[in-house]
Amino acid sequence: MESKAALVAVERLAALAQPHRLAAFRLLVEAGPAGLPAGDIGGRLDMPASTLSFHLAHLRRAGLVSQRRDGRSLIYAADFAAMGALISYLTENCCGGASCAPAQ
Repeated sequence: MESKAALVAVERLAALAQPHRLAAFRLLVEAGPAGLPAGDIGGRLDMPASTLSFHLAHLRRAGLVSQRRDGRSLIYAADFAAMGALISYLTENCCGGASCAPAQ
């Protein structure tokens, strides 16, 4: 039986394993904690609203982005804690537990 952390990591990696979702997530990481309105994301990625909505919903289900309402706009933001947890999970056994840094 896989650990809960492993299952969450697989779900998050699967969500990012699609080019449009990865592009949207990277854009939201760039935007920082304030996030971006859905319309801005769609405009910057040249993506129709319905397609964008599908991909952002997938990222939300994976716990990688949050959504909040600001008037009539939906604002999306990367969940930096979830991103950090995924990176930590992927690197927790790096170098066999010895102190190391990723290659630059």
